Amino acid sequence: MVATVILTGFRCRMSKRDFLKIPDLTASEIEELFDLTTELKAGRYRQQPLAGKALAMVFTKSSTRTRVSFESGMFQLGGSALFLSGRDLQLGRGEPIKDTARVLSRYIDGIMIRTFAHADVEELARHASVPVINGLTDHLHPCQILADIFTVREEFEDWRHRVVAWVGDGNNVANSWLHAAAVLGFELRLACPEGYEPDHQIFELAQRAAKVSMHEDPEDAVRGAHVVNTDVWASMGQEGEAESRALAFKGYCVDAELMQAAAPDAIFLHCLPAHRGEEVTDEVIEGPQSRVFDEAENRLHVQKGLLVRLLGGEEGA
Repeated sequence: MVATVILTGFRCRMSKRDFLKIPDLTASEIEELFDLTTELKAGRYRQQPLAGKALAMVFTKSSTRTRVSFESGMFQLGGSALFLSGRDLQLGRGEPIKDTARVLSRYIDGIMIRTFAHADVEELARHASVPVINGLTDHLHPCQILADIFTVREEFEDWRHRVVAWVGDGNNVANSWLHAAAVLGFELRLACPEGYEPDHQIFELAQRAAKVSMHEDPEDAVRGAHVVNTDVWASMGQEGEAESRALAFKGYCVDAELMQAAAPDAIFLHCLPAHRGEEVTDEVIEGPQSRVFDEAENRLHVQKGLLVRLLGGEEGA
């Protein structure tokens, strides 16, 4: 019989629970996670449930926010984090992922991975006996979206009855926004050029669960929206496409004129790093509606909550 612990209604198997995508959590679990995140951010949660525990952080993609937030979060919760690049692991010399997963599971208490292929993260989770967290793949970016939605909750107290607009590439961040809409039920409008739409299956899933729509004209997506969101036009690994993408995304820059079409109290989000003058103007990202640095900070607090839930083994509040 597998031991379980109930964390303020968040039921967690002591043996193993992964976070690879937003639908790995229910709507109520996300609410509970955000309640804990609020306590953590306010400094009211002073326990160190990860004392003596270690997180392996596997990176085959470079990072600022993901690495620093997870590493700092582990330290603040009493644990430690090991940064492992592709050069540091035998993965770089052809060791199977399933072997790395089983070996790391003998040494540490959790694995966070930031890599290219989503299938690699799924295989890692399948063979690891400790929790695995998806720090980013080419397909999904769930930790970012948790931080984004928490930022929306801070601004508006809730995401219900709010409209989120996505402008630009239908990339991993857009896919995770679709997952979030499916789980939480808010309205999501996406404006993407033809040929750069998000994953078709994820889009259909979200449409069955929430009010989700696709637009070619960014203004149609942004009109009356409470949250305007974008990302770079060429993500890591797509640098060779930068010129063709710049042509395809002409007219998809979030500028002051486009923001005027949104609701008067709308906020602007960007997962960063931003290419100012491409997907967003400097005026918008530095303007009064921008919450990009609050959003970046919230990566730390939300991920600390996630680490407590998955690795802590005790009540979160």
